[in-house]
Amino acid sequence: MAVTKPSSGPDPILLTLFANRFMSVAEAMGRSLQQTSISTNIKERLDFSCALFAPDGDLVANAPFIPIHLGSMSFAVKYQMKLHGKGLKDGDVLMTNSPHAGGSHLPDITIITPVFDKGTNEIIFFTASRGHHADIGGILPGSMPPTSVNIFEEGAEIVSLKIVDGGMFDKKGLYEYMVEKPAQYPGSSGCRNIKDVESDIKAQIAANHKGVQLITAIVDDYSLETVQEYMYHIRTNAENSVRSLLRDVVKQSGTNSLSAVDYLDDGTPIQLKVEINEEEGSAVLDFEGTGCEVRGNLNAPISVVHSAVIYCMRAMLNVDIPLNAGCLVPIEIKIPQKSILSPSRTAAVCGGNVLTSQRIVDVVLKAFNACAASQGCTNNLTFGTGGKDKNGVAIAGWGYYETIAGGSGGGPGWHGTSGVHTHITNTRIGDVEILERRYPVLMHRFGLRPGSAGKGKWNGGDGVIREFEIMQGMQVSILSERRTRAPYGMAGGEPAMMGRNTWIKQRRAEDGDIPEETSEEDLRPRYINIGGKATVFMGKGDRLLVETPGGGGWGRPDEGQSETVNEYKHSWEARGSFAERTAAQAGF
Repeated sequence: MAVTKPSSGPDPILLTLFANRFMSVAEAMGRSLQQTSISTNIKERLDFSCALFAPDGDLVANAPFIPIHLGSMSFAVKYQMKLHGKGLKDGDVLMTNSPHAGGSHLPDITIITPVFDKGTNEIIFFTASRGHHADIGGILPGSMPPTSVNIFEEGAEIVSLKIVDGGMFDKKGLYEYMVEKPAQYPGSSGCRNIKDVESDIKAQIAANHKGVQLITAIVDDYSLETVQEYMYHIRTNAENSVRSLLRDVVKQSGTNSLSAVDYLDDGTPIQLKVEINEEEGSAVLDFEGTGCEVRGNLNAPISVVHSAVIYCMRAMLNVDIPLNAGCLVPIEIKIPQKSILSPSRTAAVCGGNVLTSQRIVDVVLKAFNACAASQGCTNNLTFGTGGKDKNGVAIAGWGYYETIAGGSGGGPGWHGTSGVHTHITNTRIGDVEILERRYPVLMHRFGLRPGSAGKGKWNGGDGVIREFEIMQGMQVSILSERRTRAPYGMAGGEPAMMGRNTWIKQRRAEDGDIPEETSEEDLRPRYINIGGKATVFMGKGDRLLVETPGGGGWGRPDEGQSETVNEYKHSWEARGSFAERTAAQAGF
């Protein structure tokens, strides 16, 4: 159903009212999803997003969930509309995760529910939710393999599945797509814990239904014409805000041509040139000069690029408006074909969504001279068991996934924040008590990483230290960036420290690292830098030490520190079973 454009200006009170009513729908969907989900990743880490979409697929409103989800979900909704056309009916729910169909990476499964008008039976809205599922198959537990070179190694890919057809849940179809099909690829397994995935998908369906009920109630209260009129006004308000921002940028910088470049750890450039039309308040963002598709998994789908850009536009606005499609109306994005930002159909992409997207954000903010670089990474950690053994026999198992915080960059007038998930990610980190209760790991250290921030007139934020002990043999993988290239400072500020991933390996005779003639020195653990992207089978007693990057500083340090400097307690009270064991030993 086409959106009816309003003939008159909006009432400012109703504009604010509807903006908040639309956002409240997404917030209520999120609460429902959190309460009814079962996995650590969705229930505790909150790695999900819920949003409301117009009948043309444009983003209307969202709650403050995960920015990388929200900008790209519109692509997924529009793809399903094009695919199914008018074949959808009340009671249908769609499921998709393919980057080719507007997805971000395969673990992010999107559930889309159309909202029908009671009188005309036409689609008047869509509700959608996207959640990161900790294992959807592939070559490694956690479905974020740092070594993947094609999409088939990353797990189940679903272009479109009618997961609910006329009110009937398709359990057989879900099993086929999540377990049977991924296992057909050599070396890959199906979903290692299909029961958890099925439960969380049902929670997403329920959350969407909650959104359908709420938006239907708003339509009943105000009429469809009024609701869609103010939906249009809200998008127009966002559009005008971005146009004003672009005009201000030209005035402040004294030029309408901006540019920036930054590099991934493998040397791939992300290059951007911005041309602003001050009269129209519009801009062209051209990524010409960006590196070609890579053999690894740092390729970023086009939908992810748009997510990063719409996030940056919204983040630079100094007005309180919901993130919606209006933010991109004044923006034209040009992406070179065959580049890392426009990969081929079968390219590996699991790292592009979480790592390359961060670099895109840093480059856009650098071009607009907005702030220094953040940690530029999400430090993706996965571990688990199961999959196919060396004989190709499927073994039941499980997978865990988390992202680890770092430092944000300083800016003109503020210090960066320490120990925070930055930019395109907005998740929590795995809680120590829950992590130790549910998984065979022991937390040795989790705290800030002193001295890792870039110094400046306005300091960056510090990264964190997170050290696990493995309590049973399992596969451990890390997918990270900023291990060879430091987060840069701006306006004379200093760069932050790079991150580091260290395997603290116990010596074992079966591994051949205990000499025949041993000394006490020979029995001490080995400290092995495993690099930014690695997967290792760790035995009982091994530890993984992750030290995340800080944020860059803003302004020359000799210009004088601001009175308010980042302060935190250098000593922190340890938690978890390791701390309890240490305290008990000290009591004897």
